[in-house]
Amino acid sequence: MWNLDVEWPELVLRGVLVYLALLCMLRISGKRAVGQFTPFDLLVIMLLSEAASNSMTGGDDSLPGGLLVCAVLMALNAAAGFLSARSRSVEAVLEGEAVLVCRDGRVFRDTLRRHRISHSDWEKALREADCEESDIRLAFLEADGSIVIQKTRGAQKE
Repeated sequence: MWNLDVEWPELVLRGVLVYLALLCMLRISGKRAVGQFTPFDLLVIMLLSEAASNSMTGGDDSLPGGLLVCAVLMALNAAAGFLSARSRSVEAVLEGEAVLVCRDGRVFRDTLRRHRISHSDWEKALREADCEESDIRLAFLEADGSIVIQKTRGAQKE
């Protein structure tokens, strides 16, 4: 329980490599995957964590080994937050940027499809903004997967 089966530098390196690999995979999977979990998305995340655990510990089941890998992951997460807050380019890479999906009532359907936004998700955003497509001045798919709609001035309710 207390003795490491793997040397501590290897545990640190394994934690860093798995963190970076999973970060890349999640960024590639798109905005929707991060912002709007379906039960299937949640299942994939849970299975990813299970699959990644062995690659991070290298078979080390000791308490210090597990805690060391957890500390590495927390440190990497803190470092990512620190760097994102201080560098716009790092923030864009790690967190993504908003994507324009509609301008002046013209919906960019190809952009919605490319980012895997379903028709029902788009309609839900319209209902939440209480507007029709023709009332939209600008609409953005945010980095967190949410859709933000700005209405034209005439469509704003007082």
